[in-house]
Amino acid sequence: DSASGINAEPHRLAADSPTARLDATAEHATGDEQLRRAAGQFEKPSDCCPSLSQTPAPSTPSLSVSELLRKYTPTFVSQFRDQAPAQVRSTLAKLELCRTAALGGHKYRCEPCDYECSVYNSCGDRHCPLCSGAKRANWLDSTTRLLVPGITYFQVVFTIPDKLSSLALGNRQEMYDLLFRSAWKTLRDVIADEQHFEAAAAMVLHTWNQKLEAHAHVHALVPGGGPSLVGDRRWIKSRRPNVPQCDGRYLCDSEELKEKFRKNFIAGLKRLHKNGKLKLTGEWSFLQSKAAFDDWLKPMEQQTWVAYIEPPPNENCPPEMVAKYLARYLTGGPISDRRLVSDSDGFVTFQARIGDKTGGSKQTIPIRIPGTEFVRRWSLHILPKGYTKTRRFGGYSGRHRKRYVAECRELLGSTAVVPVPEPSASESPVEEHAVDRSPCCPKCQARMRLIDFQPKPSWRIVMWSPHRPSWYRGRDG
Repeated sequence: DSASGINAEPHRLAADSPTARLDATAEHATGDEQLRRAAGQFEKPSDCCPSLSQTPAPSTPSLSVSELLRKYTPTFVSQFRDQAPAQVRSTLAKLELCRTAALGGHKYRCEPCDYECSVYNSCGDRHCPLCSGAKRANWLDSTTRLLVPGITYFQVVFTIPDKLSSLALGNRQEMYDLLFRSAWKTLRDVIADEQHFEAAAAMVLHTWNQKLEAHAHVHALVPGGGPSLVGDRRWIKSRRPNVPQCDGRYLCDSEELKEKFRKNFIAGLKRLHKNGKLKLTGEWSFLQSKAAFDDWLKPMEQQTWVAYIEPPPNENCPPEMVAKYLARYLTGGPISDRRLVSDSDGFVTFQARIGDKTGGSKQTIPIRIPGTEFVRRWSLHILPKGYTKTRRFGGYSGRHRKRYVAECRELLGSTAVVPVPEPSASESPVEEHAVDRSPCCPKCQARMRLIDFQPKPSWRIVMWSPHRPSWYRGRDG
């Protein structure tokens, strides 16, 4: 993974020739979009290239997260350099160069009409809003292969209080690892004690809320049944205690989950503090003593934490839909283009859900913040370099996966396979710069021919070339 992350102190981030020349908007579009925009408006859609014909050409470029980051990053870095550590600058620089000539690419020519067009390589960074569709598709494929027809799958969400999310900004590796461990230990123990079957979970880390603020939580895909842990190995389906009829919408006691999750996380956090694993500097320096840290945690030890169990929306919901939902935010950052409303007078407006309803609310309001603040909030969610934000536990872990899935199938007598959801156009299993896709000409619909290819150079070469962003001064700048 080429992604860079933040490991800064918390206080630093809390607060008209035949050759077509692509304009700035087309440069950063997907390959098909680059071809379409370079050609301009054309009358007849292409039958031989569905991705072109199915996407009507807009009269003006739509608002996108990637364009907002490019627009406001220079001002953000200039005015708030103390909040843009080297790893953040590195990631933002890579995103700015995504799908530009700096990264090389393919050049195509249409023989019948002599039309030429370049399709540039992507940056491949997991935080990029334009990239990493292949990573999402691969995760979705591998996760769907763990699912067995006949089992009800639940989504379980574990969230730490906002105060701890702020502390985690300077202790990402330690506290996000603790979040994963605490969530899994809680799930495993509660299911074992109440339901008496072997648990499994596929988890994805999210670090944001709808306003793009720090809000660390994990989403888990959990099967509502499993091989028994006591007596003869048999299949046990989750059901409410002392209720003979099972409606398939109960996993385990959510109140018990909340209490045990809080205890497990706080116990782990105290161990991190005792072993000197937490970075407590700047505004957090008052927590360096054990007494002060324990006093600070006391209110959180008394409050109710969030551990939310969401059953399938209906009995006909296919199990792969839960996996597809989790895959949506696996890469690409904390906000999608469709939530953007406007960019005017240096302010960015986007839609955000509101309300205190656990599991989310459909009601939304517009959030208007300065463009530089938009970049700052977005950058809060750049993970440490190489950090794995997806984990599999229990029956889904690498050690037990093959045995567990086979045993589930045997106990259920199932030989059917859950179909893998079709990826969207942006989630092709192969990155666009890795293969010649031989697109159709947007002018005459004839198949275009690859005439030149420039491989993507190393980032070291790119960042020392004239192509690097003017605001970028390297890791020591």
